[in-house]
Order: sequence, then structure tokens, then C-alpha cells
Amino acid sequence: MGGYPVVTWNSYSQAQRLLPPKYRLAKDLPHELQDRVNALPQSYRNSPQATVLFEAMIDEAMDDELGAPPISVINEVTDEGAPPWEFVYTNQMWYGEGVPSPDIKNLKSCGCVGRCDPKSKMCGCAKRQRHQLKRYITDNTIPDTWNGVPFMYDSKGSLQFFGMPIFECNDFCGCDEDCPNRVVQRGRRYVVNIKRTESKGWGVFNGPKKIPGGSFIGIYAGELLTVEESDRRGTLYNKFGRTYLFDIDFHYMGAVATYSVDAYHAGNNHSCDPNCEINPCYINEANIEKPLLTIFTRRDVEPFEELSFSYMGCIDDDMAKNAKKSNDAVYAECHCGSANCLGVLFS
Repeated sequence: MGGYPVVTWNSYSQAQRLLPPKYRLAKDLPHELQDRVNALPQSYRNSPQATVLFEAMIDEAMDDELGAPPISVINEVTDEGAPPWEFVYTNQMWYGEGVPSPDIKNLKSCGCVGRCDPKSKMCGCAKRQRHQLKRYITDNTIPDTWNGVPFMYDSKGSLQFFGMPIFECNDFCGCDEDCPNRVVQRGRRYVVNIKRTESKGWGVFNGPKKIPGGSFIGIYAGELLTVEESDRRGTLYNKFGRTYLFDIDFHYMGAVATYSVDAYHAGNNHSCDPNCEINPCYINEANIEKPLLTIFTRRDVEPFEELSFSYMGCIDDDMAKNAKKSNDAVYAECHCGSANCLGVLFS
């Protein structure tokens, strides 16, 4: 046109796929601020100024969830001004050595204009999600009362089913940012606070309003590792009594994990009767072995209630007894306080 090439969304998105994908390396995890604060006297780390600095650090890191409410640090139990300064707030995966970059060349995208219609037979993302749900429809995991809309979210953006892979629209889709199939990537909508507890250290708590069941809370983020590196770290962590390694081995992937997430810098939010659950979600990644670990509420969460999920997964009494007998420091007494508490968790 007039001697200039015409750029359409399709031609632009295809050109973008040819560029190297954007992702973060674990070796670049920020630590300068943490190192500086840890070098200061304990009196400063216990001061109100440390609380303000910690909240500012979190706020600066929330560049990928610009509309999310700010997070406050609350301590009415001890003199600590903030959680341990090894903590790094992030919703990003930081790729460890040996982990391949995101696969965007094989990523399926839709060509929808405006908001995706989940009932459309032309929407590529709806087709992909519908295909993934077939097994759950066949084995009646999805009830007969299901309305047949393949997106995992209802009209309010609440997760309909747990334990199933979520396939959201991605950066190469033609749909708008307010598409109903873009929930995780729009970020957290509810107030949460980091609060010191009596017996469990620091935890994440709801704010003053009820959070409906099925709401997105955040991402279990950290270093994305090969399972070999995860096993090596796990052996060390077990001895000094701390681990937040999460093997990515959801049932639809097969029996053996290829990758793990090390959220060593996360807080202790375990419960034997959790109100949240981790669900696999794919956005800008075609590799089925590398989903985001997204956290959604399983039920309504009351104002100021602690947000929690099970670190132990689905365990029975025998597994709990064996954990209690173990000499590994990684196992600790559970203080979640739920009626069906098994008495043990990863420390």
C-alpha cells in the first residue's frame, strides 16, 4: 500500500515468534538489596523502616500485575520488622541451568477479534482446551451438569474445575486483554497480606473482604530446575530442614517429572485442610512439562483467614507415620490447627 508493506496482526505475531523468547535466568535472581539489609544490625531489621522497605521491594516487583492491590507486612507477635531477607517476591519462573527456553514456536494461538467466544468452533484456544478436557468428560470427573463451555473459567473469572490443565490465551493470540480466557495473566485482584503467626512463622492472609472460591491468588514461583538438580538440592535441604521443591508431575504428564520448582524463598502456608490448590496453567509455553503453578482458592476464604495449600499433596496416615519416623530435619510437626491435621509437614 503506497509502497509500504501492510502489517496485520497475523504477520506481526508470526514475526514475533521468530525472535528469542523472553524469560529470566535463575543466576540473575536479585540479591543486592537483601545482602545489604542482612549486613545491617538486627536493630534495623527489626525496625519499622525495615517493614516499609520490604513492602516497597514487593511493590517494585509487581510489575507484571499492575492492577493488583499492594501487599502489607503485619507483625503483632514478635519484634521482627519483616520476613527473612532471603525472600524475593516474584510471579516469574527463573530458569535454572539445563532448562530449555520457553517453546513459543509450537504454541497454539487463536485469531479471535475482541473477546474470545468459548462456544465458538473457530477459536483455536477453545479447541485446545476442549481437547484436553475429553479425558475428564469420559471418566465423569466433569459432571453431567457441565454447560459444555470449554474455558476453565466461568463468566466471573472463577476456576470451574480443579486438578485439570488450564490453557489460557497467549501473547500471540488476536483477542483483547479482557478476554475471558486471560485470568492468571491479569494478576491478583484481591488484597492479601504477609503476617507473622504464633507458631508457623510468616504466612499469607486474606484482607478485609471475602475471596470467592475459584479465585486466582498467585503463582508458586521460583527457580525452574531439572529434576536432577532438584534431587541434588533436595538431599541437602532434607538435612538442614527446609525445602519448597515442587516436582512438576501432574497426572496427565505421566509418572516421572522432568522439572521441579524451587520456591526456597516462599513462606510457610501449609495446611492439612487447605483452602487453596495448585493448578497447572499454560500461557506462553507449548512444552507440556513446563506449566505455571497457579494458586486458586478451593472455597470461599473468609476475611483475614490464612491462605494455605498442602505441601504434602494427597497423603494418608501411613505416609504421615513414616514421615514422623524419618530422621530428616525437613519433616516438622504441623501446627495448621485443622480438624484432620496429620501432624507432620515439610518444614
